[in-house]
Amino acid sequence: MATLPLGDDFHVYDTTLRDGAQREGIAYSVNDKLAVARLLDGYGVGFIEGGWPGAMPKDTEFFARAREELDLQTAQLVAFGATRKAGVKVEDDAQVRALLDSQAPVVTIVAKSDVLHVAEALRTTNEENLAMIADTVRFLREHDRRVFIDMEHFFDGYKHDRDYGVRILEVAFEAGADVGVMCDTNGGMLPHGMYEAVREVKERSGVRLGIHCQDDTGCAIANTISAVEAGVTHVQCTANGYGERTGNADLFPVVANLETKLGMPVLPEGHLRDTMRVSHAIAEIANIAPDTHQPYAGVSSFAHKAGLHASALKVNAELYNHIDPTLVGNDQRILITEMAGRASVELKARELGLEAADDPSTLAKVVERVKDLEASGWTFEAADASFELLVLDEAQGGRPQPFTVESWRTIVEQQADGRVVSEATVKLHAGGERVIVTAEGNGPVNALDRALRRALVRLFPQLEGVRLTDYKVRILEGVAGTDAVTRVLIGTTDGAAEWSTVGVHENVIAASWIALEDALAYSLLRAASS
Repeated sequence: MATLPLGDDFHVYDTTLRDGAQREGIAYSVNDKLAVARLLDGYGVGFIEGGWPGAMPKDTEFFARAREELDLQTAQLVAFGATRKAGVKVEDDAQVRALLDSQAPVVTIVAKSDVLHVAEALRTTNEENLAMIADTVRFLREHDRRVFIDMEHFFDGYKHDRDYGVRILEVAFEAGADVGVMCDTNGGMLPHGMYEAVREVKERSGVRLGIHCQDDTGCAIANTISAVEAGVTHVQCTANGYGERTGNADLFPVVANLETKLGMPVLPEGHLRDTMRVSHAIAEIANIAPDTHQPYAGVSSFAHKAGLHASALKVNAELYNHIDPTLVGNDQRILITEMAGRASVELKARELGLEAADDPSTLAKVVERVKDLEASGWTFEAADASFELLVLDEAQGGRPQPFTVESWRTIVEQQADGRVVSEATVKLHAGGERVIVTAEGNGPVNALDRALRRALVRLFPQLEGVRLTDYKVRILEGVAGTDAVTRVLIGTTDGAAEWSTVGVHENVIAASWIALEDALAYSLLRAASS
């Protein structure tokens, strides 16, 4: 299709703060909503739907604060609401007045476009529904608001009555609407049917159309792209696909597909590379772990595990990547597993900046050691720090040892009052000293962590800023299929970077200790090399 210039010719419309907030488990505060709006504006979307003022007190407060606290550079705020009620004059409808009071320059009104919903949900006539739409659009236009109309259940309604939805478009545009948004509210459409319906409505109506897709068939992104190919010039999405039930069309793959696959510059130049950063930042605000396998923005979206892939990637990165990952702010990653061959290890070593990448004998030894360890339950694909330590061990005949552990032990005691106390003692050698430290903690692993840090922090004060961010335990089947093996993954950060380490043992405390010891050893090696 023809390339469209950036501007009002194509709308990227985000509804994370309204429709996306309907996802189970999300509860944005007003401060959260302001933070998300800033991120979306920085990403370059054209419109940010802030919520439903008048219906939701939090949304009313958001618009009031936004006027004072938001300095939007690319986006316009949009207030969402409904048409006037049946039998009520538009100027007397409090909810319509609240849309004006929000002072948002753009208003999106939702209207029923399925005759069944008009009769059974609104309990009014088809003609009154048309009058409600026309009156509300005209009233908002008279008050200098730009108006978009969301035609709820449009595609289901089009199956019931192929003329009513088109009539709504005619009435809305005669009253001054700018865009008629066809909503797949129940999310039941498939891409081919979407394309045909949009193309037909476009030909019949001759007006500007938009698309809003739910993801109940898993096709929201594909349906949105199909609608664009059929002629819509306004796409409604949510960050990370958040939304009711299975969610909405995900903003980030939709935008990335439009830019990289259809050649449509829908964001300001250079903003596409903020995709991964903005996606993850919004996930943090929503308090939802980022989807590691999310297209374009997920940390695994350009991760390669098979040795065959790695061999090809050594020759040409385009052989197994559909785009250059840096276009969306992501990176190619090589995963080290039992599937890894020498090419995988070499690429991973280069990714980590290790000199061993140029030593064939070291690479061969690393490959064999990885395969042997993974056969015993170890995994390095999510533990880059442990893999780097392993490579250094093989390359140097033993990795640098900022400290050596003599012994450790834990005691767990349930006292008479029912309180459970965990205590750990660590004995180690560092800086020419023998150090013995005992500490209590919330469980034996936490006690070990505290004791190890206390033993080291006087000699290595940089450990004051190091903390654990994640702790995962998994029970695996042993090599013989009978003995239980415990695998522990620990995430650690020093505020500037994050890394993961792994430990495997029949005893969960021992497995945790291996990962803890590696986490702090890696931190000290990082500090020494920086």
